[in-house]
Amino acid sequence: MTSTTTTARTAVDGPGRSFRPLAGVLAASVVSVTGTRVSAIALPWFVLATTGSATMTGLVAFAEMAPYVAVKALTGPLVDRLGPRAVSWTTDAVSAVAAGLVPLLHAQGLLPFWVLLVMVAVIGAMRGPGDLAKSVMVPEAADRARVPMERATGLSGVTERLASTVGPAVGGGLVALVGPLAGLAVNAGTFALGSLIIAVALPRGMGRSAVPAAAADPSEGEQPAGYWRMFREGFTFLRSEPLLLTVTVMVGITNLIDAGFTTVLVPVWARESGNGPAAIGLVAAVMGATAVVGSLIAAAVASRLPRRTVFFAGFLLCGAPRFLVLAFGAPMWLVLAVFAIGGFGAGFLNPILGAVLFERVPRHLLGRVHALGDSLAWAGIPLGGLVAGAAVAMVGLIPSLLASGALYFATTTLAGLRPEWREMDRLRGHAGGAGEVGSADGAGNAGGAAAEPEPVHSA
Repeated sequence: MTSTTTTARTAVDGPGRSFRPLAGVLAASVVSVTGTRVSAIALPWFVLATTGSATMTGLVAFAEMAPYVAVKALTGPLVDRLGPRAVSWTTDAVSAVAAGLVPLLHAQGLLPFWVLLVMVAVIGAMRGPGDLAKSVMVPEAADRARVPMERATGLSGVTERLASTVGPAVGGGLVALVGPLAGLAVNAGTFALGSLIIAVALPRGMGRSAVPAAAADPSEGEQPAGYWRMFREGFTFLRSEPLLLTVTVMVGITNLIDAGFTTVLVPVWARESGNGPAAIGLVAAVMGATAVVGSLIAAAVASRLPRRTVFFAGFLLCGAPRFLVLAFGAPMWLVLAVFAIGGFGAGFLNPILGAVLFERVPRHLLGRVHALGDSLAWAGIPLGGLVAGAAVAMVGLIPSLLASGALYFATTTLAGLRPEWREMDRLRGHAGGAGEVGSADGAGNAGGAAAEPEPVHSA
């Protein structure tokens, strides 16, 4: 397999170095992730408190994540054609309206369960392209700031982890002190603020369409590329990459397990152990705090570390131990210690995946490939809550935790034995995604798939 040979650009054409686009994208991501993490605690607890059913809690998670994955998979060509800036602020605005209607309708006694499912589905459908658009703008923002791609993806990971620390802490506190509807209202506000940041703070030229001019402008003598042709180009690139497909399958399985863990197993553990919703926020905040440290280290030194070794070591720390410590009824101090160590390991995952993605994927294909890779890797997330809810109903919490932890360990260990992973280090430095044109035979990754154990969040 040959690699791309296009030389990376260290900066976009233009007057000079500017950190404003990178700061704007990171700020919008922080706001968005914070609100999502608050909702990830408030929404399951709201459903558990009002229905008492783990199965219905899983169904709500499915109603959000199924549209998220499906719409995200199909909007890659639209992001490439319309530009990620426009897609980001408009989808966040719609999400703000839908999220705000949930507490408003409930207060008026107009929120039957099926209406809640509809509102959650709208939020998921909008979050998919919104998250995609923010991620797609990272390479251009790095170009404008003239920083290495691994440093930019590392900073993106740091800001996401900070939000993942603050969000659960705020969410757990709000739910415990005021009630879950307050957390849902905060989620609506963060969507609105994220939309405003993207629309106002980012420069007008930021995130313009990545489609090559000849394909987008009929006056150049060629017809504009149609939607399905653009979609097919992204799919063709994706399936030509053995490393990309291997990462996608592995992360897809871990994301399915993590979705059930986050949306069902942890809330049920908090209820049955008597620790309550504050414990959900506490363990997530501790894990997020140490993940910030891991991401900071990754941002500083990841370009000099062996990617494959660090990647699987991170998964070993953040995977099975979380399930086991809850299953064995460990004291709270030990639970927090295990989650803290796991968070540190998780902090290295997305910076590595993001750097590999942006290096390998041609810039004009980034939206399509990123959307398809994410959607395939996230395909199991909508089912995670349903499977976990059904498992708890049939066999109970402890067997469900033990089985999930064993599957997580087997998946990440066996995947590391495959030869495709050598490409992660062997082809580093080739910049297929950084140039104007790239070939479809350089190594890739899972489209920036959310590898950390916070899927109903990755990421």
